[in-house]
Amino acid sequence: MQGEAPTDPNAAPILDSQKDAERRGGGRKRGDKNAQQDGEQQNGGQNAQQGGDQGRKPVAAPIDQGPPPTDDRAAQQEIKPEKIVPVTEEKGTRVERAPDEIARDRRRPKGVDVVRKLGDRVILQFNNQTFVQSNDAPRVTRGAKEVYYEDLSGDRTREIVERDNGVRIVTIRNRYGDVIQRSRIAPDGREYVLSYVDERHYQDDSDWRDPGDDLPPMRLTIPRREYILDSEDVESPDDYYEFLEQPPVEKVQRLYSIDEVKRSARVRDIARRVDLDTLNFEFGSASISDTEVQKLEGVATAMEKLLKKNPAETFLIEGHTDAVGTPEANLALSDRRAEAVAEALTNAFGIPPENLTTQGYGEEYLKVNTAAPNRENRRVAIRRITSLVAPVASNN
Repeated sequence: MQGEAPTDPNAAPILDSQKDAERRGGGRKRGDKNAQQDGEQQNGGQNAQQGGDQGRKPVAAPIDQGPPPTDDRAAQQEIKPEKIVPVTEEKGTRVERAPDEIARDRRRPKGVDVVRKLGDRVILQFNNQTFVQSNDAPRVTRGAKEVYYEDLSGDRTREIVERDNGVRIVTIRNRYGDVIQRSRIAPDGREYVLSYVDERHYQDDSDWRDPGDDLPPMRLTIPRREYILDSEDVESPDDYYEFLEQPPVEKVQRLYSIDEVKRSARVRDIARRVDLDTLNFEFGSASISDTEVQKLEGVATAMEKLLKKNPAETFLIEGHTDAVGTPEANLALSDRRAEAVAEALTNAFGIPPENLTTQGYGEEYLKVNTAAPNRENRRVAIRRITSLVAPVASNN
């Protein structure tokens, strides 16, 4: 199996979906932690059960799609054009509910179990997978002039955030809280679609499923350095921009919701990855010192430049931990790390919060396959997922 560093015997596979396949097949063990009492996070709890591949349909053999798409438009050429309904078109009924009330009242599909609640994070399990769920509303609504909510048909909700500069951020969530549409509406009325998914993909679904199950295993044909950029190898701030502007490594079969991308390693693998391995987190901590924040300047400048070209860019910030401690606590810790980086990008460098989405993966995708404490595994990664979640042509 392809490793992140072929010369390193401890190196994990490049692709997160490969790591998932190994884990489901029992190929990679987490390691014995009985002698490691404290861990990356000291919260206790039972290990989430990592089941087999039951219930998943067989996937096709890898398909050689040829060279990666040359741009985002080419990446979306397999997607049939569809009419994009304006995010404000449907009439809603205004309700007075705070973001935490909406999150608390959130329904979950059949088969989704709550494993633990760790502060404002919820650890969920479904389809033999465990993941952490949090609420991005506090980031997006902070400092807003007004925030209000509307009930829509089909048990959907719409959140409208109005800012002092006349910009509105409008988000529609389905009955499970998944973001199915998000737009920035400029003062002149122009709508920039940040994310959009055909709601037919959600109809009659009794549970969440991995959209990656519909895709064959990825066949990566480019060198590692063109797929993963390690910040310690960056020689010029322009390196971040030149890397992040690159399109996905294969054609996109359909538009996905942001939550689908977060939950599917196979779909995430379509987007290239920046590993911020120069950003240091203390053991068990999600705090970023002022010195560490300055290390984000290069990638923040690249984001700003990309947003000037397309204000609807979306960046996924992934949090990771090493393999010390309980899986559930590490999921929550990694999610806070991702959120801390998003907060820093907004507060220190002015990157709009609606262009950033975060997700913690705990110890699920180790960069160095070891159960021991390891700084390289306490990291944050960034992917530009715009062409996975938004119709690119609509914003040009």
